[in-house]
Amino acid sequence: MKKIVSTDKAPKAIGPYSQAVIQDMSHPGSRQIVYLSGQIALDPATMEIVSGGITEQTERVLENIKAVLEAAGASLGSVLKTTVFLKSMDDFKAMNEVYARYFTVDPPARSTVQAAKLPRDVMVEIEAIAAMA
Repeated sequence: MKKIVSTDKAPKAIGPYSQAVIQDMSHPGSRQIVYLSGQIALDPATMEIVSGGITEQTERVLENIKAVLEAAGASLGSVLKTTVFLKSMDDFKAMNEVYARYFTVDPPARSTVQAAKLPRDVMVEIEAIAAMA
């Protein structure tokens, strides 16, 4: 079983996907897992890409992730794994500085890759997997 997560506090899906999906683990003592679709730097109020560079885009992406996690009943602290897609690995240091502000204690496992082209030609996209209490 799966449960679809949707919130107006993060950008609406711009394709045939959900903001997040919770895996229903119905046996006693098991934890549910929430899988977040990749978030880009869309402002949920305007559905436009935020202005600025990699710093501003990474901040918006992580705020979007935070909003989807909260809608699912999770938090940044429950994130197990992220995958960061960068338009250019030259932006790694700046992205990492912002990322470190959001994951200050026991950060999740992470992979970072350079992607040839991201949706709406953004500089960064991040997806996440989190455990629920």
